[in-house]
Amino acid sequence: MVKKGNTLFWLGLAIVFSFFLIAIFAPWIATHDPYKINLNGIFLPPSKEHLFGTDDLGRDVFSRIVYGARVSLLVGFISVGISIFIGTILGLIAGYYGGIVDSIVMRFVDVMLSFPSFFLILAVIGFLKPSLINVMIVIGFTSWMGVARMVRAEVMSVKERDYVIAARLLGLKTRKILIKHILPNVFTPIFVTATLGIAGAILTESALSFLGLGVQPPTPSWGNILTVGKDNIMFAWWLSFFPGVAIFLTVLGYNLLGEGLRDILDPKEEQRK
Repeated sequence: MVKKGNTLFWLGLAIVFSFFLIAIFAPWIATHDPYKINLNGIFLPPSKEHLFGTDDLGRDVFSRIVYGARVSLLVGFISVGISIFIGTILGLIAGYYGGIVDSIVMRFVDVMLSFPSFFLILAVIGFLKPSLINVMIVIGFTSWMGVARMVRAEVMSVKERDYVIAARLLGLKTRKILIKHILPNVFTPIFVTATLGIAGAILTESALSFLGLGVQPPTPSWGNILTVGKDNIMFAWWLSFFPGVAIFLTVLGYNLLGEGLRDILDPKEEQRK
């Protein structure tokens, strides 16, 4: 009998892997140069020549969406990597030491969480030059709080187990205990959180690019393609539809993959459902 977690996992993995292949083999999949301007072919509807039509500068939308997959996946992995790194370190420290250290770290987390995340990102990026690198850094540095809370809760449970107590009694250094005995046992929820976080990062990047604060043209991004579509939606529907579908499928794939991993790697979670 196929379990629900396995079904979600394989479906999500298939979607994610498909977009990975698209991003890696973009030069061979794209039918046109995504940067080539053709003022004689603006706003052409989908056809055999231009599968997803053309934009306001005559650029092939299909090719730009294909190359835009690279931007979205890069933002997802780098920004989530930053947030996981920060959140894991702070969560380990707060959960293991407890007391005043835990109070200081968690009050800082509470202060950060008191700001709506997207508006916090807008406020920070408003002082920076919009670029791909800045977008990745800002998303990473403003999305670690949930990771820190989750890691702290897991560490507080793990540190009371016999093998951790034995390691302390044997005089092992705190750094070795954290890295060798505690971190491997909280890796599963970290991995699941990272997978789900990539979906959120891709959505945030698309929203910032849509507002003109993310990836700047002519670099293709699903968000800045949507911006052109917004201004011409009445007669160029393809500029909104196709990048929107790409965002939807990618986010859906990572969410399904994350939920599937949670059910597979944490049988207790499946039992509680």
